[in-house]
Amino acid sequence: MIPRDLEAAVRASLRRFPVVALVGARQVGKTTLARRILQRIRGRAVFLDLERPSDLAKIAEPELYLEPLAHKLVVFDEVQRAPALFPVLRALVDAHRRPGRFLILGSASPDLLRQSAESLAGRVVYHELAPFSLHEVGSARAARLWLRGGFPASYLAPSESASLAWREAFIATHLERDLPQLGFRVPPANLRRFWLMLAHSHGQLWNASKIGASLGLTAPTMRHYLDILAATFMVRELPPFHANLKKRLVKTAKVYIRDTGILHGLLGLKTQDELLAHPVCGASWEGWAIEQILALAPARARSSFYRTAAGAEVDLVVEQPGKRMLGFEIKRSVEPRPSKGLLAAMEDLGLSKVYVVCPVRERYALAPRVEAMPVEALPRLFGAR
Repeated sequence: MIPRDLEAAVRASLRRFPVVALVGARQVGKTTLARRILQRIRGRAVFLDLERPSDLAKIAEPELYLEPLAHKLVVFDEVQRAPALFPVLRALVDAHRRPGRFLILGSASPDLLRQSAESLAGRVVYHELAPFSLHEVGSARAARLWLRGGFPASYLAPSESASLAWREAFIATHLERDLPQLGFRVPPANLRRFWLMLAHSHGQLWNASKIGASLGLTAPTMRHYLDILAATFMVRELPPFHANLKKRLVKTAKVYIRDTGILHGLLGLKTQDELLAHPVCGASWEGWAIEQILALAPARARSSFYRTAAGAEVDLVVEQPGKRMLGFEIKRSVEPRPSKGLLAAMEDLGLSKVYVVCPVRERYALAPRVEAMPVEALPRLFGAR
């Protein structure tokens, strides 16, 4: 098993909070991580998979089942299948408040799990488990991680064909089974076409009207489809930077397919050669590098991009609480050069330094306050080992 960076944070939260929520896309490794945590507390934990009818039947009367387990950690896998459970958990926590009572695993964002946000306010802490990051799998496997993405079954598949087949099946299952289970009544064919359109415009500014016109659907429908994929961790909306800079700022988000393996699966790209020859190659690498940065950034950091009508631009701005603001430019080039737009953005934002993340072997200066950096060096920038 590949150790997950998030494990230590989840363990620490279980020592402090009565309810810990671990959310993330399906098949991203939440259950495996939870079972690894439970290995240290054998006999003092109960695991319930709410996709199994037998486990779901156990909580038909949740108070009756859970009250005798007040001194054990109870794990609910796929908790979105039982939204009525959350008010009961609140009552049980209030009656016997101690850390580490419940660990809930869900395949939907906290915003989508509204019942938990309302019923467990002040009692729950959320952690998001993303697909494998480069820091977890090792820098020697960067090319494999970029092509296959970080979903464990895809990354660990025995061949490129098996990896692509898994991702294609995952996409179909997500559309045809997972979304209806979450209550989304959207024609799978329409959402698949929309998802494919996003893949072709990966890393570009969101334009609902343009995509809607291509699909023969309205802009509000496109917004609804995007919200569905964002709520289930399939896409990332990177917001524009907002500040009173007296500049004409771009106010539209950029949209990325979060996992490059899913991106390449939508586009039918099986091998590294096919990826390198495809027009999406540069944008794919940009999105992949951004995900590696955000996987290392502090949980409370705010991320955005900066672009003005005058041409000043930086791909990613990370605002760390109580620390300096970091700027990142992503370039798939072994001879990167800082653009005039990047230098202008540095002055606009008052950035003391900008890192140009590119496929080079070592860090070196490109210009005053501008440094080229390989993606493998990012952990040291954020204090990770």
